[in-house]
Amino acid sequence: MSDNELGLFLRTRREAVSPARVGLSAGPRRRTPGLRRAELATLAGVSVEYIIRLEQGRDRRPSPSVLSAIANALHLVPSERIHMYRLTKSADPGFSCMGSVGPARAVRPTVRVILDRLEPAAAVVVNRLSDVLAYTEGYHRLMAPTGLLDDPSTANLALCLFGDSRARDFYPDWEYLADEQVAALKQGPFRNDPATATLADELEILAGEEFTRRVATVPNLPAATGTTRVEHAEAGRLRLVFETLDLPADDDQQLFIYLPADEATATALDKLAGRHPGALRAVSG
Repeated sequence: MSDNELGLFLRTRREAVSPARVGLSAGPRRRTPGLRRAELATLAGVSVEYIIRLEQGRDRRPSPSVLSAIANALHLVPSERIHMYRLTKSADPGFSCMGSVGPARAVRPTVRVILDRLEPAAAVVVNRLSDVLAYTEGYHRLMAPTGLLDDPSTANLALCLFGDSRARDFYPDWEYLADEQVAALKQGPFRNDPATATLADELEILAGEEFTRRVATVPNLPAATGTTRVEHAEAGRLRLVFETLDLPADDDQQLFIYLPADEATATALDKLAGRHPGALRAVSG
């Protein structure tokens, strides 16, 4: 992990805010993407030197009032505000929410029943290492071309994405998904957790700069929902919307659900499952 996650988060969010969004003129000579540090400082009511200190990691414990002012200036949504606050707390050493507990690998019976009820949709349960723990038949049909589930006992989303060339053919937006996967791995203790550190070492060897560059530059806040495009060997081009559901903290697991984003995808998935059209309904047109 970058040793300055708060600074990385602030810089990337500053660069993502257009001047027009905060009532400023971009001007013809602007080279900086998003807001300049001086503009953010003015909007937040702090000095530009303080914004520089925060982004460089020379101050990692801003007061709640300053955090609130910066969050307002950057138009952060609630999940981003919570994340920024947590990053200030992570600067305090000596405490990990996970303690010495290893990554959970057992899926509770009620969660498995939920998976059964989600058929024929594609859904999967993973732990913090992105190990695949349980999934629907719909997910198996969707992911079969990637080789992810060739050996279910060792299936891991990150290792498949970075280590199997089939993943690049399967995901037209591979670069973006690689960013998201690294962001997910960096959540929580990351290298302070022995199991996650071991996986990160393996990914460094496996993918080299493709992985290490992202660790240094991608903030650890993956999207919880969105649209994924895939090129399926049998079903063709698919557009899927996904939702991420966090299971209770003691489970330390997430449930991902993928649904067709359009009627063409819904029809293709029904055909792949050998069902009459209409088993899966498109979320949006």
